[in-house]
Amino acid sequence: MGQKKVDMLHHLKSLSKNKLLYLMIFPGFVYFVIFKYFPMGGLIISFQDYQPYQGIQGSPWVGFKHFIRLFTEPTFGMLLSNTLILFALEVIIFFPLPIILALMLNEVRHKMFKNSIQTMVYIPHFMSWVIIVSITYVFLNVDGGVINEIIAAFGGKKISFLTSTEWLRPMYILQIIWKEAGWSTIIYLAAITVVDTQLYEAAEMDGASRLRKTWHVTLPAIRPVIITLLILKIGNTLELGFEHMYLLLNSLNREVGEIFDTYIFTAGLKNGQLSFSTTVGLFKGLVGLILVIIANRLAKKFGEDGVY
Repeated sequence: MGQKKVDMLHHLKSLSKNKLLYLMIFPGFVYFVIFKYFPMGGLIISFQDYQPYQGIQGSPWVGFKHFIRLFTEPTFGMLLSNTLILFALEVIIFFPLPIILALMLNEVRHKMFKNSIQTMVYIPHFMSWVIIVSITYVFLNVDGGVINEIIAAFGGKKISFLTSTEWLRPMYILQIIWKEAGWSTIIYLAAITVVDTQLYEAAEMDGASRLRKTWHVTLPAIRPVIITLLILKIGNTLELGFEHMYLLLNSLNREVGEIFDTYIFTAGLKNGQLSFSTTVGLFKGLVGLILVIIANRLAKKFGEDGVY
């Protein structure tokens, strides 16, 4: 009993000593409780035929009816395929780019030039997807689009980028790269700043070039950060984001562009099928949770720290 009192006093002392740090954490804690954990109570309607005027308590229970519908609908295979393909493209093409960009920026010695480059690659992050897609429309539109006018000027045939099933995915990935690649370098640049400079000095004494120092010193030093972000990225396998893809979709490219996020809106919320849309969201969350656990265990198996 005495030891418990000592431990409690120790925790209270630690809390008082670090009260400013806890105060900084508090707004984020409140945000997650209100907007992430509290709404999870609404997941119960995925097992009901929820009617707003009847409420959760008055709506009839239907068990796994909506789950059976989700897995048996012909669109499920298309949704899963489109989502996984886009996610694979993000991991293979987009995920390494911020790492490469951070390593390149780290090698720039002229401070003003480095800051200018960082500012230019950060700016697109603060633009909404509406602006990004609108700019793309101006460049790629068949009628008066800059790119198509250049193609036509050289005697080529105009390409319908915005309605083509072949161009939707490359356009989607290129827009993500343009908007987020620069912003994603921040974490990697922060990780690089804490690398022990003595390691670079030792490598230089051994005759290592700048490329060798990057490969043998910088990359191993930031590997835990890369692994952690990759695990978190894997957790968002089915969570590609609604707004971006919804703005790109039309009746001609929906076959390769419809993903779970847009399907929730079009087939669920837009048609008033609240229980079904909640079921799709729950399925996405469960898949993400399972993948994070698997990825974290694999990371620990190979000697990495993981996320927990």
